[in-house]
Amino acid sequence: MSQFPKNSFKKALAAGRQQVGLWAALANPYTAEICAAANFDWLLLDAEHGPNDLPLILSQLQAVASYGTHAVVRLPTGEADLIKQYLDIGATTLMIPMVETIVDAENLVKATRYPPLGIRGVGSALARASRWNRVSGYLSRSADEICLLVQVESRRGLENAQAIARVDGIDGVFIGPSDLAASLGHLGNTGHAEVEHAIDLVVSAIAKTGKASGILAFDEARARRYLGCGVQFVAVGSDVSLLVRAIDGLRAKFIPNLPLSADRSAEAGY
Repeated sequence: MSQFPKNSFKKALAAGRQQVGLWAALANPYTAEICAAANFDWLLLDAEHGPNDLPLILSQLQAVASYGTHAVVRLPTGEADLIKQYLDIGATTLMIPMVETIVDAENLVKATRYPPLGIRGVGSALARASRWNRVSGYLSRSADEICLLVQVESRRGLENAQAIARVDGIDGVFIGPSDLAASLGHLGNTGHAEVEHAIDLVVSAIAKTGKASGILAFDEARARRYLGCGVQFVAVGSDVSLLVRAIDGLRAKFIPNLPLSADRSAEAGY
């Protein structure tokens, strides 16, 4: 029988240890493996805004499996059927966008649990997650190793953030700064004072529940500020933005008469 897969990222969050991550949106197993080899604590495979689908995510999970970084998969939506498929291919940490209410959070938890605790369909004999039924006790123990992260990124989500975090089965709340800024009337300006204040308030509210908060910040000073404020899992860059900066920087050295692309990390829409 195969060894039961352990979720080191979930255990780190539960223990209060900070985790520094990288965003991977190029939708390619080779580039995902390059990112994984850098050994960040976690690597986000983006199926919401990255041009990913289920087979592509599977190939990336396989590509990064032998490295120390933990794969987190962001789904395009929180549909139960989609959650079932991503869990079956072996994703153990899921990030779900646009969660706004307690009911939303409770339904997501149910989608990650087998009956009678939830509604996840039973197909372990066909699933990579159970190593095709070679993992002893997978059906009864799988929920212990599933880490569920929900995104709060709207005004309504902000109002309910603490209650969402308190839902049993929610392991962490990720603040989506770009959509949050848009919801607050500051589209493309994640650094606006109102947005920063809202983020500080929700981080504090989540901390009171004992759950982990997370965010992305591709500006180094801002990322360090969030880490200093106790945000537990912070993405500090993305494969796309790093590639753009490196390419534009190299071109500027040899073709200086062309304007360099502006740094649009604050407007990245992640």
